[in-house]
Amino acid sequence: MKLTPDDPTTIASRNGRDSRSESFATRFTRSELTVLSRAAAKDGMKVREWAREALLREARRADDPMFTELIATRMILLNLLKPLAMGQVVTPEDFMRISATVRSDKRKVAQEIQQQYTTASSKEF
Repeated sequence: MKLTPDDPTTIASRNGRDSRSESFATRFTRSELTVLSRAAAKDGMKVREWAREALLREARRADDPMFTELIATRMILLNLLKPLAMGQVVTPEDFMRISATVRSDKRKVAQEIQQQYTTASSKEF
């Protein structure tokens, strides 16, 4: 039996995922392709597979709740450790104020930090 892309029993559907039916093309310089090829090889992948994963990871990264919560934890620690290191007492009211500030600012701060990483990564190439 020959399987066709429209056949519901294709390998993709048997593996429990939707078949990939959409694509787009882009062009790279030889030096860009070399960079991509090295990165893919480092991860043990073919360039197209690696590029697909990298694009999806980048697209999903903007709304990464784990990253946002990690940044929130960092913000709480930094805001608590500074007064403690200076010998000050952190009152329950201080803690509540810090927590409220972190809750309201964590997404904005996470986006700013993510932007810093994105800018630094693009400069490395």
